[in-house]
Amino acid sequence: MTSPVEPIRQAQDWTPDSWQKKTALQQATYPDQAELEGALQALQALPPLVTSWEILSLKNQIAEAQQGKRFLLQGGDCAELFSECQPSIVANRLKVLLQMSLIMLHGLEIPVLRVGRFAGQYAKPRSEDMETIDGVTLPSYRGDLVNGPDFTQASRTPDPKRLLQAYSHSAITMNFVRGLVDGGFADLHHPEYWDLGWVEHSPLAEEFHRISQSIGSSVRFVETITGQTPGALRRVDFFTSHEALHLPFESAMTRQVPRQWGHFNLSAHLPWVGLRTAQVDGAHIELMRGIRNPVGIKVGPGMTGRDVQALLKRINPDDEMGRVVLIHRLGAANIADQLPGLIDAVKATGSPVLWICDPMHGNTEKTSNGYKTRHFDNIQAEVEQAIDIHASHGSRLGGLHLELTGENVTECIGGARRLSETDLVTAYKTTVDPRLNYEQALELAMLVVKKHRSIA
Repeated sequence: MTSPVEPIRQAQDWTPDSWQKKTALQQATYPDQAELEGALQALQALPPLVTSWEILSLKNQIAEAQQGKRFLLQGGDCAELFSECQPSIVANRLKVLLQMSLIMLHGLEIPVLRVGRFAGQYAKPRSEDMETIDGVTLPSYRGDLVNGPDFTQASRTPDPKRLLQAYSHSAITMNFVRGLVDGGFADLHHPEYWDLGWVEHSPLAEEFHRISQSIGSSVRFVETITGQTPGALRRVDFFTSHEALHLPFESAMTRQVPRQWGHFNLSAHLPWVGLRTAQVDGAHIELMRGIRNPVGIKVGPGMTGRDVQALLKRINPDDEMGRVVLIHRLGAANIADQLPGLIDAVKATGSPVLWICDPMHGNTEKTSNGYKTRHFDNIQAEVEQAIDIHASHGSRLGGLHLELTGENVTECIGGARRLSETDLVTAYKTTVDPRLNYEQALELAMLVVKKHRSIA
């Protein structure tokens, strides 16, 4: 662990259930409250998914990222599915993030902080509570944590047993990821182990192999000179995150631990609050303000500088380092108009934050053939504008927040293979939002490095 970030004080007038006195948006309506309470009590009795010392380690590293000493890469599925809790899918997702981080480590020449958007990303906000198809109206699909995607009464009825299923699937995923990482899966001596076979034809493959060979040679050189094999070269820190949307679940996982003051959300290292639930007096911010985890907050269209200032005052009144990650998701068409004012507003508070860019959610569109997609050109444009805008306003873009997968999907248009609208039908698998595939994610990592070098 790096030098610790000193805590300031416990949140005032806060308890793990004080959020219940606030307006709670995007919550499921359960037909049987007694069954829900039973599931929550069972959840409270289960062991934590993460530990307090892991959370504090991440907080220390985020504090370093706030000082420009690290770059945060956060990525994973838009919404995890219970059915995809499979070793190949989990391993491929991890491979993508490891390869992206390797490219960034090589190109940015600073450590990369890896945060998976998985092992808990089972809940999703929706625009409408209900969905109507062919005259039949049912509850909207809110993620496997709540209900099922099939358009039937049985599937769409919120089921409390899914809370325990989500816990189990998160624990299984975390156990597998920890086993891979601790077992040398992320060993810098062998980055070729991370290859995904289906992308051997990729035009980016040769460049990645060149980078991995260069790093492997550097590692062996250092070991030859020093006569030592640092353990850090054989394993990496890996943290988990998800949107803290389902308040009863998050509250049940918020606990005190021995030899630590205050409360931790022990369902993930880095919970975040989405744009739809980031009201300063809302229930989600109320729950997040009392936990000692670092907290992410999505910042998007319609949010003013004063709104962000109020959120910072609420979440981090004592300006604690490593506490807040601001994730802006403005869209390629809007970022130039909206981001400068938000940066200036945050700078005026003097409160330390880590700015990262989510170039996915502000660039969603629907194609002429009815598919929900994102164009890689817009994703790239938003990231490049973000880097420039931060640099010109005395700030720094310190990370990326992406929806991606290691599977051979065709959900976003463009990229290395120049996918078109007609290609989407080939392998469109997402149940909610379109994700970058491996090639597109790798290409974006290379573009970020190239852009950073151009302004350095």
